[in-house]
Amino acid sequence: MTKSSEPPRCAWAANGDTLMRDYHDTEWGVPLHEDRALFEFLCLEGAQAGLSWRTVLAKRDNYRRAFHQFDIPRVAAMSDRELEKLLLDPGIIRNRLKVSATRDNALAALGVIAEFGSLDVYLWSFVDGKPLRNRWRSQGEVPASTVLSDRMSRALKKRGFRFVGSTICYSLLQATGMIDDHLVGCFRHGGSR
Repeated sequence: MTKSSEPPRCAWAANGDTLMRDYHDTEWGVPLHEDRALFEFLCLEGAQAGLSWRTVLAKRDNYRRAFHQFDIPRVAAMSDRELEKLLLDPGIIRNRLKVSATRDNALAALGVIAEFGSLDVYLWSFVDGKPLRNRWRSQGEVPASTVLSDRMSRALKKRGFRFVGSTICYSLLQATGMIDDHLVGCFRHGGSR
């Protein structure tokens, strides 16, 4: 496909990086309702803190291997020894706090599942179960956080989740389709594919 025949995309995905473009075109902003996938994004967004999403995306398969495909009960049962061993794995971001937060988040997710029936029901309750569709015309208009992500962050922290600041929560909302932040001119705006 020649450059001129490429569909219009959000600016961050239009720079020729195949990994980012494919993620944008097939995953980002697609409503997710499966607990394992939601948990994966919650953990990966936390791992991104202070880094680029491109860095995390390139290590995604390694994260899946390291954290049992993000199977929530298996991650919750990981031993301190297993987590220490992961700090030697160059395939993931070897930050002790982020690695241990993944297990803590699994434990918190199990609590949410016990109370609400699923992580899906709980997380989507922040948007009343329906995606919010924004109409941004330029990347500069897209916020890094909002009142909604502030509220989600406070609620998750109260339940024991870690690496869930407001900016991370806003990225989670975008990535999992709870918020559609594809620019108006993007071929994916409004869920089109």
